[in-house]
Amino acid sequence: MSEVLIAGGGIAGLVTALTLHQIGVRCTVFETFPDATPRGVGMNLQPNAVRELYELGIGGAALNSVGIPLREWALVSLNGRDIYSEGRGMDAGFHWPQFSVDRGLLHALLHRTAQRRLGHHCLVMDSPVAGYEQDADGVTLFLGNGRKARGALLIAADGLYSTIRAQMFPDEGPLNWGRAVLWRGVTRARALRTGSSYVAMGMPDRHFLFYPISHPGRDGKAMIHWVAVAQVDDHPSRASDRWLRKVPTRAILPFFESWRELWIDVHAMMAASAHAYETPLVDRPALRSWHRGRVVLLGDAAHPMYPTAATGASQAIIDARVLGASMIEAGVTPAALHAYDDMLCAPVSALVERNRVEGRFELLRIVHERCGGSFTDLDSVVPPREREDFMLRYTRATEFAAEMLNNAPPIIAPGARAAVA
Repeated sequence: MSEVLIAGGGIAGLVTALTLHQIGVRCTVFETFPDATPRGVGMNLQPNAVRELYELGIGGAALNSVGIPLREWALVSLNGRDIYSEGRGMDAGFHWPQFSVDRGLLHALLHRTAQRRLGHHCLVMDSPVAGYEQDADGVTLFLGNGRKARGALLIAADGLYSTIRAQMFPDEGPLNWGRAVLWRGVTRARALRTGSSYVAMGMPDRHFLFYPISHPGRDGKAMIHWVAVAQVDDHPSRASDRWLRKVPTRAILPFFESWRELWIDVHAMMAASAHAYETPLVDRPALRSWHRGRVVLLGDAAHPMYPTAATGASQAIIDARVLGASMIEAGVTPAALHAYDDMLCAPVSALVERNRVEGRFELLRIVHERCGGSFTDLDSVVPPREREDFMLRYTRATEFAAEMLNNAPPIIAPGARAAVA
């Protein structure tokens, strides 16, 4: 039988499978969708996650084929003036870049890599998870198509609407509603500022951000991922059981009617996309533990979080690598799941809580309250010392300090293999 069963063939599940293969552990991935057609829009991979992909042999050339290294993060006023900016990735002193990628293309890249390394038979498509049973010897995974599989451990990487988590915690209740909706789209246009900049602007109840997720073509244009955020008291997307719901862009434009004549035409950028993907701003309560016996949660199944700091996908990659390191020490055993849980559950739960506040985006609210979001002299609105103190508080909380990451040993040493139980 397979040593490890993985529920979910998204980014979290595939990185977990590639990690287990790297350390000599057999596994099988069960995915709901019938094929690996690229889905999703843009996302960011922080330097700590990029390091781990490099360690898996998914290097710069591969990631450049699905995205672009991000060089700058900037907050901009409604009239186009800088509020704050900083370098990102190697421009910020990291030994690894930060990548802005097309999520669907990254997923397809990971899927092809897993097929090549593990074999097609280890990726079982069209197999939605229905539940599990465990005993002293292993775990039985029940699939929606009437089949079942048996393994030593079960890793639940089945996302925000995790069936495994619902069985583990049947009294958890509904998702936490953040009183906002996000719409994500992609428009082909010229990238601004450095040509690889994340730019955010907004007011207390409306945000708009954008960044390139491809290198420019011969026409100088790139694929620009944009995210529009609006606070609302209620919205039909709250009741959806889908991570991304496709909607026509014209349904979004009324929320940003007054944004036609800013320094950048937000209406035009959104209207250039025929559709967008709608997501309610939701997360789940932080858990005290992610595992029960031979079953463990990973990625969004364990810790869905607001996208405030763009850390969700990166944390899923770190989860997979820490779980692999735990199996190197404890083998394919419940003890490995316990060690992984002990190492990550508490600090990541704290990260979930931090992401519920605006973080650096809070500076946009401060500027808007003091001057309506437009100014000619920033120092008269928010003095330099106040801006520095504000950003320093955030920097102290971040998980991606360059010196810390650059000096940290690999999570999984080259050539390391899982212990024999």
